[in-house]
Amino acid sequence: MLLSQVYPGGWSLSRDDDTIIDHSAARPFVTAVRREKTYTASRGTVKTVVTEAERVPLRDASERDGTVVLSGGGHEISISVSEMPGGAELKFGGEPGWAYEFRLPAEDGEAVFGGGEQYRQVNLRGEKVVNFVSEHIKASTIIEKALLPRALYREKPHSQIGSYSPMPVFITDRGRLIMFDTGADGTSDFTGGDYVFSFDACPERLVICRGGSFPELTRTLAAIIPNRQYIPDWCREGMILGVQGGTETVLKKAFAMQDAGAKICGVWCQDWSGENRTVMGKQVWWNWEADEKLYTDLKNAVKKLNDRGIRFLAYINPYLVKDGRLYDYCREKGWLITRADGTVYHIKSTTFDAGMLDLTNPEAASYLKDVLIKKNMLDLGVSGWMADFGEYLPTDCVLHDGDPAQLHNRWPVMWARLNREAIEEYGAKDAFFFTRSGYLGIQTYAPVMWNGDQHTDTTRDYGMPCVMPASFSLGFSGAGMVHCDVGGFFSFGKMKRDAELFTRWMEMGAFSLLMRSHESIRPWANAQFDAPEVVRHTVRLTGIHAALAPYLKKCAEDVTAGVPAIRPDFWEAMDRAAGHDEYSYFLGDDLFVCPVIDKSAVTRRVWLPAGEWKDFWTGEVLEGGRAYDAPAPLGRIPVYYRKSSKFADLFRRAAEENK
Repeated sequence: MLLSQVYPGGWSLSRDDDTIIDHSAARPFVTAVRREKTYTASRGTVKTVVTEAERVPLRDASERDGTVVLSGGGHEISISVSEMPGGAELKFGGEPGWAYEFRLPAEDGEAVFGGGEQYRQVNLRGEKVVNFVSEHIKASTIIEKALLPRALYREKPHSQIGSYSPMPVFITDRGRLIMFDTGADGTSDFTGGDYVFSFDACPERLVICRGGSFPELTRTLAAIIPNRQYIPDWCREGMILGVQGGTETVLKKAFAMQDAGAKICGVWCQDWSGENRTVMGKQVWWNWEADEKLYTDLKNAVKKLNDRGIRFLAYINPYLVKDGRLYDYCREKGWLITRADGTVYHIKSTTFDAGMLDLTNPEAASYLKDVLIKKNMLDLGVSGWMADFGEYLPTDCVLHDGDPAQLHNRWPVMWARLNREAIEEYGAKDAFFFTRSGYLGIQTYAPVMWNGDQHTDTTRDYGMPCVMPASFSLGFSGAGMVHCDVGGFFSFGKMKRDAELFTRWMEMGAFSLLMRSHESIRPWANAQFDAPEVVRHTVRLTGIHAALAPYLKKCAEDVTAGVPAIRPDFWEAMDRAAGHDEYSYFLGDDLFVCPVIDKSAVTRRVWLPAGEWKDFWTGEVLEGGRAYDAPAPLGRIPVYYRKSSKFADLFRRAAEENK
């Protein structure tokens, strides 16, 4: 039973003897803050300068018309409290123009997870988490890696790494779910004895719930924000090849891999609209119509692929390259975001400028859906696409409707919703898209997320290993259907992947919900799926992924019920102290996967969770709750399945048929 009591000198909120809020004049729950903030953005990376003008602790507590009112210094916030399963919902009424800080007590030894996509570490206790959608990759880090010897490069800490998909949602191993419903910029500070959540505008609500397990808490979150993620069945029939270069090249490479015995379910051709060569490498010409010179007779080529059981996937984002045909058309229509003086607000990506379509303009949104997506892609037979970007909305631009500073975090969700609406309005039941940027509610619109742009290396900050903490934190935040670019994306100077790294990444991709490769920004400098020393691994690993289809479908069904597909090793114990390895994971209930992330390794230290497990490759029975030194030859990732799993025969056959 929920109990709210205002008493002389304070206010308490409790449920079944569990204290949720303990407000007093000495330790106020809410502080109002007046501050000024300026943003400086460069290629999606945003720096802020904050000036605090006034701080007003709201110390006094009273009741008014059934609501709790906290006040002080002539300012107040109203709080409407209601009970919900496992906890309470607090709806706030604050003052426009003011920021608000909320204090919640930390619990001894408590570990904190979630916060949207966090790449560097799983436990956020002791850290500050920024609630501002931004570019994850920094050019300075890429240059540093290119210039320094590997031994001298210092991997970046959590505090220096941004997020495409932050979310003010947290789950703790003491059984707490904490979610602030707000689009405002802010921070969540877990460094002290109290947790302090600060936002530039008053949140709409706060949800605090208790649960006895991680699945119980994530299911509660799914009841608050519905999860409508999905992966079409055809995606589980093999790997989606990242391949570029035009019609002839795509058909040749796809059919050659299929003829070699690989299971290929699709080709993802991000340059379908043309290529844009820059100093960084091969990028996409942001003009969302088929490049007729590069992709001659694309509709017929798509049919040829479909006849061989291969789907065609494309690429789109909400920008148009400056002086491209569609840019000129949309500029004349007034559909691009502008500066205060009415000129187009150009966004720079690496070295070129682009205009951003204004998603708040109904005409621009309809054009995006009806022409650029439905006509230019779905009419061609496109079965999926990368719906890229969404995180670059400038806070100082002029929109058709709304305040860009308040819409910045919500923008990726608006972009995903537009893509989802296009698919549903068209009736393309087998089509899907994947996004890298997101915020609260992204799981309602984006069928699948991907972990954004990794470096083509094994550094823990930006390379292959960061995929795992990023996937865990997204799962704790409610977006449990996620995958990565097999092979990574960013390559510069001596930073490039060899056959070993691509194969190791492909091993991890085989044991994931969706297996899709990327050529990288410099395809010619990086190993690909069809390199002579890689082909046999591509054949074998795509076969395994396809053989796991029934199990992967079950994992996807669990996601829509609120349970993420990829989970950390302490998931079942619900105790961070029980975890040993942030770079191994549960895939669903019955598989435990240990990617090899160290160069030239031929063994892998494995900490098996409690229970009885079978080695995926040999069938050897192993007792959990202890460590093993597992063999890890190239092409054979250490993987284990529960001896009692109802999918045990499936796992055994998958290994035997793909030796």
